[in-house]
Amino acid sequence: MNLGSSIFIDISRIQQQREPEVLGERARASQRVHPCYQRRRQRLQTQENKPRRSLGLQPRAGRRVRTDPCQTDSRPPPNNMTTLRHRRASRGKEPAAAEVQPQQHSNCCTHHHHPDGSLQGDWSWGSIIWTSVGLSVSVGLGLLCCIYVATLHENDLWFSNIKEVEREISFRTECGLYYSYYKQMLQAPSVQEGLLELIHDNLTESRRTINLLQRMNIYQEVFLSVLYRSLPIKTYLEPVYFYIYTVFSLQAVYVIALYLTAWLLSGSWLAGALAGVWYILNRVDTTRVEFTISLRENWSLPFLALQVAAITCYLRPQLTSLQQKVMVWLMFVTTFCFCLTWQFNQFILLVQALIIYSLDCVDLLTTSQVTTLYLVQVSGLLSVWLLQFCNSMILGSLVLSFIVAALFVRHCQKALQVRSDEHIFKFIKSKFAFRPTRDFDASLYLCEEAFGLLPLDTLERLADTLLLYPYIPTLLLLSGTLAIAALKNLSRSEGGSEEKDGAAEAFRPDVAYNLLHTLLYGLVAFSTMRMKYIWTGHMCAVAAHGVCSAELWTLLLRALRCNSRILLRIVRYAVPLLVIGFLYFKFWPKLMNELSELREFYDPDTVELMTWISTKTPKQAVFAGSMQLLAGIKLCTGRVLTNHPHYEDKDLRDRTRQVYQVYARRSPEDVHEILRAAGADYVVLENSICYERRHRRGCRLRDLLDLANGHIMDGPGENDPDLAPAQHPRFCEAVQTDGAAYAALFTRTFQNKTFHVYRLKKKRRKTPRSLSESAAAP
Repeated sequence: MNLGSSIFIDISRIQQQREPEVLGERARASQRVHPCYQRRRQRLQTQENKPRRSLGLQPRAGRRVRTDPCQTDSRPPPNNMTTLRHRRASRGKEPAAAEVQPQQHSNCCTHHHHPDGSLQGDWSWGSIIWTSVGLSVSVGLGLLCCIYVATLHENDLWFSNIKEVEREISFRTECGLYYSYYKQMLQAPSVQEGLLELIHDNLTESRRTINLLQRMNIYQEVFLSVLYRSLPIKTYLEPVYFYIYTVFSLQAVYVIALYLTAWLLSGSWLAGALAGVWYILNRVDTTRVEFTISLRENWSLPFLALQVAAITCYLRPQLTSLQQKVMVWLMFVTTFCFCLTWQFNQFILLVQALIIYSLDCVDLLTTSQVTTLYLVQVSGLLSVWLLQFCNSMILGSLVLSFIVAALFVRHCQKALQVRSDEHIFKFIKSKFAFRPTRDFDASLYLCEEAFGLLPLDTLERLADTLLLYPYIPTLLLLSGTLAIAALKNLSRSEGGSEEKDGAAEAFRPDVAYNLLHTLLYGLVAFSTMRMKYIWTGHMCAVAAHGVCSAELWTLLLRALRCNSRILLRIVRYAVPLLVIGFLYFKFWPKLMNELSELREFYDPDTVELMTWISTKTPKQAVFAGSMQLLAGIKLCTGRVLTNHPHYEDKDLRDRTRQVYQVYARRSPEDVHEILRAAGADYVVLENSICYERRHRRGCRLRDLLDLANGHIMDGPGENDPDLAPAQHPRFCEAVQTDGAAYAALFTRTFQNKTFHVYRLKKKRRKTPRSLSESAAAP
């Protein structure tokens, strides 16, 4: 194969150096096939036992085209090599079979590369062994990542030796809420009764009966509980270990998906190995699964990575009809699992839909490919919509509206009264408004570090593992090439331009998709730090493609005027091996030191609180407090809550804002009335919130409440002129003084260094005598 071709090579040179497979495809596409080429194909098919078909990779090349002895003219026979398929002229209608394959110039993203043999259809023993080695390495790296994060989790908490209540407390914030439903399903007498309890739940929100399967993405907990009940492993494996090991195993799936994506893009499984190694070494920036096990993203991102790998394979040329169907079903299954396990799926798919739309605009995808990808997204979303009992948040999502029609999006959201995700739009509006906001929900997100801009030390860590250095040149080179190809495609007129300019500039659609994927999700990551986990994993695959890509190395060697087939092969395999070797010698000792550090879970105040609640309060008691703490109370004690961390509900957000008035400057009568309206029997106050110093002034929870209530904030600093001093002291501080007004409504029942628990007294109704006495009083 001539690997020294430039980015855009003229048509005459392509005709002189075309390969047998390409010549055969184009000859079949012509209206009249030369009889000599028919005999040529028959001889080639007789020599090969099996046809060369691929799983999303282009045919192997490298043989020079010999002149057919029956060809009498030095010019090539008439064919369709210079025809151009104009999709804009026939939008909505699939082109004829003779027009499906557009002419592709041999640029850095269309040049035939060397995919591994068995993936390409070469079933020789050498190719089978080489491909088997690659697949084995992918599984090995996945298991290595799984064991690595599981060991870190064990060493950090000494999880195997702490008490059950301490294990449950270690599921912080919303993680504890999600895990509590897995525990609840296991404690139910049967699966049917457990499902009914979830569908008609009155423990998660006091005085309300909600459908948890509709409100939250907890089907994974339901599935695991049913699986644990069915498997004969109860005597060998505790339920909590079955849960956490399943999540850690998904990290192995994540690594394997990135491995396959890099392999498909570059044609070498060494790229997959490098992507897997980079993912593990950059663990701090690629995952946080070891200390936030139950977060929805830890369930969903592995399926998103699998979906990207399936899309990459689907967009490869020359797939058989059966292979295309398999890829479509794989895309649907992975999209469905991704949507089912994360409530923010619609925003991720919206970006993906924009990528598909952009590629469609520049004619880099066929009509059938665009339609199929959109239908996969719509089918996945609608399937989840049905499983979540017709959740209006999904049906009114922007991504679904964008796919169906841009005009329908506004009317759809108004008609369905979608308010579940309006806090997300408030957050986005406030984040890019470049001015402060007093909206409580938006400020609650904006003041968290995870929702701020990506810190620069992230790039320093990525550069330390050598990930950033190949990623940036690869990004720039591919972006420039894609821009040139897109501009040339867009600049062509509707007719007759192919005779003047030759064939349209093409760009490998699988490379184009992955390029836009990493670009757009990179922008999302830079704007919101929490979203970096979507970007950094895929970043490993793109960087590995740049290191192992034959096309990109060809351009570099050609620029250095030292291009040759032997040198290309040496560089292409030597460089990734050298990088892996360097990373091994630099980071292996650090990994061993990290794994040797032993810590232990220690939170005696929270353990004491949970023990007291479990033993000293009624089982139907209702507790109010911070969202993070209440999730742990539900998991450890099973008590009823007033609010919780799953913030995707308008009524819950309003109630949370009201319950948080215990940290504002409000009168004891107001606080008592608010808590009683929420059905609370006990309220838990935390010193870490009441006297918070972690956030700067203006971002402390008490400051957010003061601003929302129109009160001046605590401490030195400026205040807006329309803010007024509060009429009452801060409740969480004043109630601890046991003043008469507070003691009349609240009774302290528990106290330690961190928590104060108060029981709400029933408010006495004034008798006629007391009313007359109060009226006579001066």
